[in-house]
Amino acid sequence: MALGALHTTAALAQDAAGPAVPHPVSTVVADARLSGESLFRYFGFAVYKARLWVSPQFKPTDLTGQPFALALDYQRDFAGADIAERSLTEMKRAGGFSDAQGAQWLAKMKEVFPNIRKGDQLLGIHVPGVGARFLHNGQPLAEVRDTEFSRRFFGIWLSPNTSEPALRSALLAKAPQ
Repeated sequence: MALGALHTTAALAQDAAGPAVPHPVSTVVADARLSGESLFRYFGFAVYKARLWVSPQFKPTDLTGQPFALALDYQRDFAGADIAERSLTEMKRAGGFSDAQGAQWLAKMKEVFPNIRKGDQLLGIHVPGVGARFLHNGQPLAEVRDTEFSRRFFGIWLSPNTSEPALRSALLAKAPQ
């Protein structure tokens, strides 16, 4: 998750063929391709490598109306509850919502997000008109059937109001403009 000041974001090189599209992504995102990837660092420590999968028609200006997937490959251990709390903080940073809504979303994220070990992957898939699907190391975790939650959650990385604009730019590097 975006974690605030004193961090660096570095673009990562990929081999000529690029990474394979994860199967769960290809079932929702037609002709999925890698839009961009980056290693997120906080205070110099690698936190996760992020990858964004999009369709060839993807438009960064219309995040809610099209499917996409964000994979986070963690470089260190984290408690699921900590991921949920930081996610809510970043969601709130990008725009207001009621305390009741925030409490509901936080409870759901705490229920959904497992404790993470170095090397684990969390994959989030935005499904237009439905919400978000989450997988942990390729195994389904949950579907959050709330389009506003999905918009705000993925906005942590993809909103123009993100706290990590360099990370956003790297993720959207190959997206059609």
